[in-house]
Order: sequence, then C-alpha cells, then structure tokens
Amino acid sequence: MASHLLGYARVSTPDQDPALQHDALTAVGCYRVWTDTASGALTARPALDDVLERLGPGDVLVVWRLDRLARSLRHLLQLIDDLTGRGVGFRSLTESIDTTTATGRLVLHLFGALGEFERDLLRERTAAGPQAAAARGRRGGRPAVMTPTKLAAARALIADGDTPWPRPPPRSASPAPRCIGP
Repeated sequence: MASHLLGYARVSTPDQDPALQHDALTAVGCYRVWTDTASGALTARPALDDVLERLGPGDVLVVWRLDRLARSLRHLLQLIDDLTGRGVGFRSLTESIDTTTATGRLVLHLFGALGEFERDLLRERTAAGPQAAAARGRRGGRPAVMTPTKLAAARALIADGDTPWPRPPPRSASPAPRCIGP
C-alpha cells in the first residue's frame, strides 16, 4: 500500500480560524486535512477519531503542533504508541518531529514533557491568584449590594413597623426580609 500524509488540525473555539494549520499541512503534501473545533481537554473529537481510523501501515499523521493533537503527555504517548504499533508514522511541523526516525522519537518525548510542564505551571499560577487574594482578605464574585449602612437602615425600618407592606408579606413575595433578618 502506498503511504499517504494525512493531516489533522484543531481549533479550540468556533471563533478561531484553522486556515494557518490547513495551509501548513497542505504545503507539506497532506492530501486531506481533518479538522475539529473542540477544546484539547475534551475526549470527544470526531475528526481525530475518523483520521485515526483511516490511517494504515506506511501512512503518516501530520499535525501543525503537538498541542493540536493530544490532551496531555500521557495521551500523546498513547497515540504515538498506537500509531507505531499499526505501522503509522507521525510528524509535527512546528516542532520538526518525525517519529519514523529514532531522533524524532526522542525529541517527541522531550517536547511532550516540556509541554506538560508548561501547562502544569500555568495551572499553578492560575490557582495562586485567587489564593493570594484570599490571603489579603479579598474574595471574588459580585460585590454585595447591601452595605452595612443600608442593612442597618432596613433593619430600623422593619423594627419601627415602617414597611411598604400593609401587613407582613408572605415569605415567597420578597426575599428582602430573609436577607436582612430580624
């Protein structure tokens, strides 16, 4: 069977344009490019499933960048192992990785580990922001509408019996009495 270059592109949102990936994949000789519009973290990627199913011995799966293919280093290595076991090669254009060579396989493992390390650092920095704010006494979310002054004024009106209702309202009529308490 003759070998073919099959391309796979992925964008995370419909607002993103996969044209850059398509152009690069077509320029290296991919006769067809499959495209998913989905977050890399999602497991359901129909175009990826389709291209993986169509790859045969001697074919090469080509992606623009490693992060367009796999959700994690583990997922990337599983995909590459599966492809290798089926006699299918893998190429990543941006990182110049070609798993049909020993050097390409080594570089793949190194880049994959560095990519996962970078994502872990980003996750840690993202989590550190709200923790630092909480340590300074700040909290996220919408600011409270009832300031201490407004709350005191509302409680005083209720205590004086000066309410806009002729009699106490049913509990379901307004959440205000529940919010300000007795």
